[in-house]
Amino acid sequence: MHARITQFRIKSDARDAATAKLEELKPQILALPGMQRFIQVVGEDGNGYVISLIDDEAVSTPGSEQIKAIWSEFGEHLVAPPEPPVTYSVLANWET
Repeated sequence: MHARITQFRIKSDARDAATAKLEELKPQILALPGMQRFIQVVGEDGNGYVISLIDDEAVSTPGSEQIKAIWSEFGEHLVAPPEPPVTYSVLANWET
């Protein structure tokens, strides 16, 4: 399993609209190749991260066109385009 982490920044007045758009895009996000878990976090300053847990096969075929299309739908709520994603091996994925 791998984690793909993408940094982004939401416009200061767009948090509610961005959250609504995220809910609208949920089916497309969860249908991305290899998607196992999707987490999006954002701070009070608008800086945030998407943490996607993906299976090993998705690392070599990330579905980049689909991902770009999703980000373009979300784009009006962002200060700038998201940073390029970084992929890491998952050493632990625990829940209580």
